[in-house]
Amino acid sequence: MMSLLDVQLAELTERYPGVAATRLPSGTTLITVPGVRLPVGWTKAHTTIWFLVPPGYPYAALDCFWADGDLRLAGGAVPANASATNPIPEVGTPSLWFSWHLAQPWNPNRDSLSSWMNTVNDRLRQLK
Repeated sequence: MMSLLDVQLAELTERYPGVAATRLPSGTTLITVPGVRLPVGWTKAHTTIWFLVPPGYPYAALDCFWADGDLRLAGGAVPANASATNPIPEVGTPSLWFSWHLAQPWNPNRDSLSSWMNTVNDRLRQLK
């Protein structure tokens, strides 16, 4: 029987082929989403997105995400609410960290890995 995380990973992989899940020593799962399309206004057309799934998922909310370390706004600036000096915990990969959070509280009956990617894509469309 598949876990809820496995089911949601399969759904996310339908949208983004190549999704990978890596269990970290802390029990957190690192999700890697390659080939995420970016709107015009970024220095790249695609990026990889990483986010952490806490051990208490789905009751523990998803929060923040990372993109390719060299991703910048078209003018070369680091985006708002982002930092180029905050690597992925337990991994250390130099990445662009977005301190980005849900506008409404996480609901484990409604929210999923796919809905979190919708939040990530909404942030990337903001171009600021």
